[in-house]
Amino acid sequence: MKTRQVPLEKIASLIKRGINPKYVDDGICVLNQKCIRDGRVSLEPARLTSTNSRISVEKFLQNGDVLVNSTGTGTLGRTAPFHYSNGLEQAVVDTHVTIVRPETGTVNGRYLAYVLRQCEPSITHMAKGATNQVELSARDLSLLPIIMRDKREQDRIASILSAYDDLIENNRRRIRLLEESTRLLYREWFVHLRFPGHEDVKIIDGVPEGWEKKKIAEVTDTYGGGTPSTKVSEYWIGGNITWFIPKDLTNNDCLVLLDSEKKITGEGLKKSSAKMLPPETILMTSRASIGYFGLYDGAACTNQGFISSVPRKDFLKLYLLHNLMGRKEEILSRAGGATYKEINKTTFRNMSLVIPPDHLLKQFDSFAYDVVKQARILKKQEAALKQARDLLLPRLMNGEIEV
Repeated sequence: MKTRQVPLEKIASLIKRGINPKYVDDGICVLNQKCIRDGRVSLEPARLTSTNSRISVEKFLQNGDVLVNSTGTGTLGRTAPFHYSNGLEQAVVDTHVTIVRPETGTVNGRYLAYVLRQCEPSITHMAKGATNQVELSARDLSLLPIIMRDKREQDRIASILSAYDDLIENNRRRIRLLEESTRLLYREWFVHLRFPGHEDVKIIDGVPEGWEKKKIAEVTDTYGGGTPSTKVSEYWIGGNITWFIPKDLTNNDCLVLLDSEKKITGEGLKKSSAKMLPPETILMTSRASIGYFGLYDGAACTNQGFISSVPRKDFLKLYLLHNLMGRKEEILSRAGGATYKEINKTTFRNMSLVIPPDHLLKQFDSFAYDVVKQARILKKQEAALKQARDLLLPRLMNGEIEV
């Protein structure tokens, strides 16, 4: 396998930052740093810029472009290939993202995307500037050394690794469909009130007869979290206690959580206000990024950026979870704070809740928890595929495996 190392600028026809958008409600799709995560592009955090904006033709994204986050500690260095899908016809990136456009005919865009993914640590170290204001210049990025092979080998490597990514994306789609099926059933039964037997139930003041109005505090126990002192190494080194931070949820693309990024020790748990929570506790972020939810199938604790709920009736859990998920805007509106928004436990506990009869809750819980179990299986398969791909990537790139 013949390889050569060349600067990125030698194999790219364009290495430039994006545009300064003028955000509007209807216009051209603008991808930002939040859209680039885990080696892929998500359109969910994208916004729209005015069609009257002056945008040079070269800055409209093309299939095969590779996007590189270029500002901010923690986000700078993330890369992802771009391809149009889901009916999207035009897209650009903002100035926090650099477009790398491979030379047509000589460079496989997917191959280049995998090379740049492997180079993410190197790209991160190229950043300059103060903490949280670090920048990656297009010029510095253009000098990044890239391992190149002939086109046939590029195509083959891209094909092998893409097979893993396609399976991973298929699992993600299946999880999204599963979770959407539960949301639809929740809305059908508990919002539109077309639950089993609804024809024989009277509606009184907008509430079915026999349903109860209660405060959240009346049906569930709520807990905060805590952070052990980062100055005491014994609270962290060798820790094996799952300890969630909001980032674990905001970076997750479904309800199911497989693990936390950080762990604490038993001593760290004891010497902080963090509390061990039972499996399948409803985890909700409560400050800064408010209203993200997660379920973990083991005992865990959280930092102080959470309100965690343990319903006193176990079959109420998934009803409560979907009720809260549908009230995110209300939860946000109840948050206060000058420096950053936060909803406190007292405010949360005083929120009202309509409780259906137990037999309906049990039927819904049976369906919804089966979905959670299926999603968890798919999420674990996805994690195994990622691990296999990430082990294979460097071996293919350094020639350890022939193609």
